[in-house]
Amino acid sequence: MACSINTLSGRATLFAAGRSHGEQASRQLPRTFSSLTDFLFNGRDQTAGNKRPRLKPGKLSPRRLVPDHILKPPYVNTRQAPGIASGPEVHDQNGIEAMRASGRLAARVLEYAGTLVKPGTKTDEIDEAVHQMIIDNGAYPSPLGYGGFPKSVCTSVNECICHGIPDSRPLEDGDIVNIDVTVYLAGYHGDTSATFLCGNVDEKAVKLVQVTKECLDKAISICAPGVEYKKIGRTIQDIADKHGYGVVRDFVGHGVGRVFHADPVILHYRNNEGGRMMLNQTFTIEPMLTMGSIKPVMWDDNWTVVTQDGSLSAQFEHTILITEGGAEILTKC
Repeated sequence: MACSINTLSGRATLFAAGRSHGEQASRQLPRTFSSLTDFLFNGRDQTAGNKRPRLKPGKLSPRRLVPDHILKPPYVNTRQAPGIASGPEVHDQNGIEAMRASGRLAARVLEYAGTLVKPGTKTDEIDEAVHQMIIDNGAYPSPLGYGGFPKSVCTSVNECICHGIPDSRPLEDGDIVNIDVTVYLAGYHGDTSATFLCGNVDEKAVKLVQVTKECLDKAISICAPGVEYKKIGRTIQDIADKHGYGVVRDFVGHGVGRVFHADPVILHYRNNEGGRMMLNQTFTIEPMLTMGSIKPVMWDDNWTVVTQDGSLSAQFEHTILITEGGAEILTKC
């Protein structure tokens, strides 16, 4: 589950905290970076030429219940998003094994959720299945109750960049949908997402999805102890530029482990931020690419973020562990 950047308060947080209805998300971002404000609004405003109808919100089902015996993260039942915790998530051997367990479960849940993507399936039905599988495995669905988020998984369809709320809308032939799964197992979060194809998807959308996956894979391949975080953004931006795609700047990867969102902030575009990767550290990389504008607009639900021009967006995400030999993907079946 991605975090957003805010140039106002000097911290990173999720968009849910303190947003008035109908605001453009790109005007309300919580962390200051050198040179960020110079290019934050230089989005790609060209129309993507897609004639499909714009996404509209459906109806929400009641909040799903979690059994009392399941360990819950401390933010549950508070409506304030904790934001990004100071300091990286660096683990001892016990913590590494716990992260591997939460990552494996998240990967299995995501794989199962992907099998449900077909025309006619409601995103709320995906949420129901994800919720049940997570609690059946003794874990808590991390998004549920985070800053008031009402569901157990994010389902971001077509032009939705991230944080889409599962609802009554059935998936349609030709849709693409990102499913973002995070589980809280034995006190550790595992976070992953993928964009799935629904039915017969046109070649342009398929290419966007493939290139976004390539961006994630290449970014992971350069990770190792001592590597500068900024190399992740350079790697992703180079690939996106080659194919003419935009890279969303307002949402970032993050440290993850005992807390849902921690330092470091992982920027997916070219940047000059400092910091280097550390042995036994865990964080997410989750690039979001678009076919058109990279400027986000938030719906009145204070969560769903869509592209300004309605152009398609795709995302992939893994939680990785920095090892002596490079990086281990924890959210892999």
